[in-house]
Amino acid sequence: MKSHQPEVFGTTLEKTNRWLSEISDLLHWDNHHKAYHGLRAVLHVLRDRLPVPEAAHLGAQLPMLVRGFYYDNWKPAGAPIKIKTAQEFYDAVRQHFAADRNANPMRLTEAVLKVLSMHTSPGELEKVLGIFPPELRARFVERKTVDPPDRA
Repeated sequence: MKSHQPEVFGTTLEKTNRWLSEISDLLHWDNHHKAYHGLRAVLHVLRDRLPVPEAAHLGAQLPMLVRGFYYDNWKPAGAPIKIKTAQEFYDAVRQHFAADRNANPMRLTEAVLKVLSMHTSPGELEKVLGIFPPELRARFVERKTVDPPDRA
């Protein structure tokens, strides 16, 4: 008996790989495994900072495979965690990102936010970031692009 993969599995895998490629390109990484861990780290910190309804609304915008690891190990009863500054957010990303302890959490966050803004409904990211404290929101809004690394 021949087994067929449902089309939705191929579609979500394709979308997820596109997101990982875009993150890798923005960060000049050649490692999609590392990009996956980075995407997961930023999404978990973002999810945990949001009130439950907003976290669920953002989750609904994600490709099915990304949505699965977005919700992995989520404890909604503890949400939202208090993060008041950009530095606290970046420190949390660094803690969640074990794939490369030397990676810049600010650049990683910016790359993930850029990819999210390209693939979610218009205004979704702005709505999500509007929930953040002003200092944190201002930092994310002012740096909408990832600067290329300095090359000698």
